[in-house]
Amino acid sequence: MLEKPQDMFDRDREWRALTGFASTGQRNATLGVVSGRRRQGKTFLLEALCEATGGFYFAAEQATAAESLRSLSEAVMRFTGTPLPISFADWRQAIDALLALADDREIPVVIDEFPYLVRSSPSLPSVVQAALSPRRPERLESRARLLLCGSAMSFMGSLLSGSAPLRGRAGLELIVHTLDYRLAAEFWGIGDPELAVKVNAIVGGTPAYRREFVADDVPAAREDFDAWVLRTVLNPASPMFREARYLLSEEPGVRDPGLYHSVLAAVAFGKHTSGGIATYVGRKSGDITHPLSVLEDSGLLRRETDAFRANRSLYRIAEPLIAFYQAIMRPDWREWEHGRDPEGLWRELRHRFDGNVIGPHFEDICRAWSIDYAPREVFGGRVARVASGTVNDPRGRTTHEVDLAVFGTDGDGRETLLAIGEVKWNDVMGVGHLDRLRRIRELLSQGGRFDTSRTRLACFSGAGFMPTLQEAAEAGEAVLVGLDDLYRA
Repeated sequence: MLEKPQDMFDRDREWRALTGFASTGQRNATLGVVSGRRRQGKTFLLEALCEATGGFYFAAEQATAAESLRSLSEAVMRFTGTPLPISFADWRQAIDALLALADDREIPVVIDEFPYLVRSSPSLPSVVQAALSPRRPERLESRARLLLCGSAMSFMGSLLSGSAPLRGRAGLELIVHTLDYRLAAEFWGIGDPELAVKVNAIVGGTPAYRREFVADDVPAAREDFDAWVLRTVLNPASPMFREARYLLSEEPGVRDPGLYHSVLAAVAFGKHTSGGIATYVGRKSGDITHPLSVLEDSGLLRRETDAFRANRSLYRIAEPLIAFYQAIMRPDWREWEHGRDPEGLWRELRHRFDGNVIGPHFEDICRAWSIDYAPREVFGGRVARVASGTVNDPRGRTTHEVDLAVFGTDGDGRETLLAIGEVKWNDVMGVGHLDRLRRIRELLSQGGRFDTSRTRLACFSGAGFMPTLQEAAEAGEAVLVGLDDLYRA
């Protein structure tokens, strides 16, 4: 594997995949697809790959087909160093010329922002398909590692799916994800777990938000957090201020932005089922099926199956900045935009930040820790999946929300319920929370639905635990997970 650049944070898996694809040793041209939401570092990765291998990199822009072909022609001229003018008449000629760049050596040939080109030339994927036909001489004589990259997740996801022209052609399909909460804290240089959760609840794991958007402005301590929010994401002069709006507008599948914003607002304000979302936006359930699908394909919404009701789906916002925008900024947009007493408005809305932004985000972090970082002994087995769900309580005529259900498998491959848990950000948890979990465990065992004889009860808190609950944990009646546990290596 080529040595990873010193200034590249993490991305070991992505770098291995790209360098491996660029040096397969195959004697013919191959195709790869790289995708991921904007600001994740895809361009940085691909430019570094081309610098390390002497490859060709072209970044498309929003332009007409004629202008794009002219720009590509100029890029090829610079790369080859030819004194003769190059002018591509169409995309068939252009793609063949790109393949010819690697007629004597194995190099990556990158087209970044590929969706921009397809927008003005819809037949381009079919042109690439034809150029890479298995027995075509131009492909057999080329050692190009053609990489198509894009940020429009719904479009990029469709490139290789179903009956798409390029289905079955790609030897690499790489998605560049956001950094998880632990890596994000390391990237931002934040060692205080409480501060790390607060910052992550706004900017998530998007690398560009620290480097390009806030110019390395990192809150110095917990006491600096409010001031940091006001001088960055809530500052109309900061690029962060309008970023959430741009994330949605850049998706090509969005036809009615108002409806999509309303759907996201519904989820931000606690409506997680399709029925609840439809009621919030004032539409029938069938009217929001397409927006939900587009937002899911775009990576802005995440659909999860209820842990205890397989026919029930739950929707959650996948990008923290979107949740912050919908809960805090959008309802009072004019006030924020005109800068009328931002300090006072932020103080007034802090309760909404705690309840609608950081609370749900802290639950996501706890679920991520449970499946990615929890030591095996915490839940008494290997964790296969973690979900949230609801449990009906006929006697109490109520429904219990379960923030966290941890599932594993037994020796026969059957699913087992290792633990159920409750998550609180601001509450110091006590035995009352444990009693509630005991009741839920009892309900789950009724009718033989689950064998809960080994199901552990877990309490996650950002504020700590009362002595009585700590005593219960010492007696083996509960598992307690605090902020330090979530970030401890």
